[in-house]
Amino acid sequence: MCFSLLLCSCAPSTTPSSYPPKGFVYVEDIIPGLKYDIRYFGTENFMGKPVPGYNCPKAILTQEAAYALLRVQKELDSLGYSLKIYDAYRPQKAVDAFVSWAKDEADTLQKAHFYPEVAKKDLIPLQYIAAKSGHTRGSTVDLTLIRREDGKELDMGSSYDYFGPISHHGTNLITPVQEANRNLLRDVMLRNGFQLYPEEWWHYTLQDEPYPDTYFEFEIHCGETRL
Repeated sequence: MCFSLLLCSCAPSTTPSSYPPKGFVYVEDIIPGLKYDIRYFGTENFMGKPVPGYNCPKAILTQEAAYALLRVQKELDSLGYSLKIYDAYRPQKAVDAFVSWAKDEADTLQKAHFYPEVAKKDLIPLQYIAAKSGHTRGSTVDLTLIRREDGKELDMGSSYDYFGPISHHGTNLITPVQEANRNLLRDVMLRNGFQLYPEEWWHYTLQDEPYPDTYFEFEIHCGETRL
């Protein structure tokens, strides 16, 4: 996820809608058979509760990002791995909910699991939580690798959404095997048009994203993709 992929210098625009607008797709329609663990639909996340805007455990991306991800998966097929997606498009109301949560210093339900080394009052100043996210532009995805033979996740050295230095690319806090696993994901994503976010090993954004200045508001629902 990235709470902190950051702001464009211009004033952001938003596009309200109840369903995906033209140009967005459900990832499962483009890449059948992918595994998903949409944490914000449930309670296994840093808030400890379902996040507003996630009305269905689906992953939505711009068409451009989804087809780039398809190229990633095709390359991984030959290596015996597959992608697992934690998050993709994120409604602006979800980001707003993250900011409100971060300001509530009394709510530390999930601190031990997601931010044990960081005081909650520092989550916004340290930019772990931000008022705008690249996810809301529709071409950012949070993901990991699994083995195709048994569906087991590769050991990346830290859990998804862990706020701390161990989640950074280039950290010296992980083992050589964990670093190799991160680098495998990194290299295949970069080869297929994505760019990494240095502070989060799971977070990638399409380099030529189609809506670099637009933060969308439509919620995630179950249903057909509207092309």
